[in-house]
Amino acid sequence: MRGNDEDHDGSGSPVDADGTESDLFPAERFSAMRMIEALLFASRDMLGADEIAARLPGKTDIPAVISDLQRVYATRGVNLVEIAGKWGFRTAEDLSYLLSREQVDERRLSRAALETLAIIAYHQPVTRAEIEEIRGVSTSRGTIDVLLETEWIRMRGRRRTPGRPVTYGTTDAFLEHFMLASVSDLPGLEELRGTGLLDSAIPAGFSVPVPDDSRELRAEEDPIDETELFDLMAEGSETTDDHDS
Repeated sequence: MRGNDEDHDGSGSPVDADGTESDLFPAERFSAMRMIEALLFASRDMLGADEIAARLPGKTDIPAVISDLQRVYATRGVNLVEIAGKWGFRTAEDLSYLLSREQVDERRLSRAALETLAIIAYHQPVTRAEIEEIRGVSTSRGTIDVLLETEWIRMRGRRRTPGRPVTYGTTDAFLEHFMLASVSDLPGLEELRGTGLLDSAIPAGFSVPVPDDSRELRAEEDPIDETELFDLMAEGSETTDDHDS
């Protein structure tokens, strides 16, 4: 017999107070524990009491044996848990961080987003209306929002013109992604022509602007305070389902 350091389940089988296996388990009970343990580890899905009982020989008190197993695994790296009336082993909650993995979800930018990004990079600070004028088509707020989410562009300020439109520019994340020391390293006219990105029949007087991503606002720009910037970002998140026309 043992003292008060023993707990007893409904059937009177002793279990050590610290939840580890005890040599005081009756041989038949311990054998059933091992069989249920093996079934649960091998099963892809969680198992109910009836499914477990159907695979065990003789009549086994399934709830009592599972209760014993649950206490045995209570302090281990995996715990025996019940979900919707079925049982299975799951990673202990305090160790779940060991199995988490961060994964970058790469998305291909649409042609509209790439064109918009290029215009912002070369013409910054630039407004949405100016982007549309250069592209020759309207640009949806959703396209701008996608680029803001990638953190490749940012809202710089507001243009001192009627309507005070927002101006956009590139970010350090843009430089890092495209492996540029500075925005001035973007290809010029001859480089773009050499790579085939520009039509060989370039109109007379066509030029590629010298990009400048200076953090200082231009004389024609007013700053955007943090509260206004937050409101603009929130407004944009509600219109991301727009499409370029």
